[in-house]
Amino acid sequence: MFNRTTLVILVVALAAGLGLLASQRFFAAPAPAGPAMETVRLFPQPRTLPDFSLRQSDGTQLVPGELKGHWTLVFLGFTYCPDVCPTTLAELAQAQKQWEALPEPTRPRVLFVSVDPQRDDPDRIGEYAHAFHRDTLAATADVPALEHFARSLSMVFAKVPAAEGAPPDSYTIDHSATIAVLDPQGRMAGIIQPPLQPKAIAADMAALTQASFK
Repeated sequence: MFNRTTLVILVVALAAGLGLLASQRFFAAPAPAGPAMETVRLFPQPRTLPDFSLRQSDGTQLVPGELKGHWTLVFLGFTYCPDVCPTTLAELAQAQKQWEALPEPTRPRVLFVSVDPQRDDPDRIGEYAHAFHRDTLAATADVPALEHFARSLSMVFAKVPAAEGAPPDSYTIDHSATIAVLDPQGRMAGIIQPPLQPKAIAADMAALTQASFK
């Protein structure tokens, strides 16, 4: 019989597999005309995200309208993550440094969304995200709101309980490592899949920005 941890991992794996199938359907048609991409995979048609409300590190609400006007890269994670999250944010920070010369009003943005609200309060996620790059946005919410937001991006996450005998708060979280690409209308326009290539990400985001704000 499966134990609880194994069951959670299987559920995440199944959901991730379904997300992959969905993404394959998105990419079955040719990508829209535009600048050639090195690592960003654009959907044939961007899709509008359902309403959501997250809590930013400065205490303000992050709602769909707040994501308009910029290309935005969205990454789900948590501050206690031992490897994938810090590595991803460090690589995204390398890309951010390369597009710093772009005008601030249209400069691409990175949004880190913590899926661990039990341990990650707004102050903590802000300090964590800004340690990688000062411009990184950080937000979280309660679990139902986070699940709703993750599903809208075709992503998943699940809490994996602590090992028997370990402190209860030593749990971890399995989550998607894919990065969602949102266009200046706040729609999901594509994805970036690991392994990440910071120079290619920077080049793609600069090209998309220049094409959108000529």
